[in-house]
Amino acid sequence: MAPTTRQPAAPAVPPRGKGRPRSATADRAILDATRDALAELGWGGLTMGHVATRAGVAKTTLYRRWPSKNDLVIEAVASLFDALEMTDRGSLQADIEAVVAQFAALLARPETQAALLALFAEGTRDPELRRRIRERIVEPQKHLVRQGRALAQQRGELGPDLDDDSACEEVDIIFDTIAGTVEHRMLVSGEPVTTDWIHRFTTLLLSPLAG
Repeated sequence: MAPTTRQPAAPAVPPRGKGRPRSATADRAILDATRDALAELGWGGLTMGHVATRAGVAKTTLYRRWPSKNDLVIEAVASLFDALEMTDRGSLQADIEAVVAQFAALLARPETQAALLALFAEGTRDPELRRRIRERIVEPQKHLVRQGRALAQQRGELGPDLDDDSACEEVDIIFDTIAGTVEHRMLVSGEPVTTDWIHRFTTLLLSPLAG
């Protein structure tokens, strides 16, 4: 009986993914188109069809990525704030001033103002949308405060956190104070946020620590 010849095993074939990979370029075009359409048409006039036409994609492409208009607009606004960053500039005051300057520059853009005002106005009528705004836009940006506190603690400018609950409450208060003040000045009062104003605001904010 002739010996059996072992055949070499066939090379493993990686499983094929479902569909084509997402295009970062297409995503950027869609989010840009969403903010432009929101600024021009307002929340009530904006439709997925308007965005698809402006971005040069099919409506099915939009719905595969974002199931609803709410999802799409929230992502379009959140993506703007994702660019904000906290960097070590040597002191807590310098760190805060740099972030406030970034935030003010972002709010100065007409598409940012239009998108935020429309989104927040609609959120007052839609509790679920308001929850999504908090989860996707507000809460993620609090990492800037946490990073700033951590850097200040490493430099000895701030003491260590006493407990997690107190630290979380302080982060919330600091974030609300900075974001609320800058947004009110620019979006409600219509006043400019200059370098001098940022310095005076940050000095006032940190004055309790100076004693």
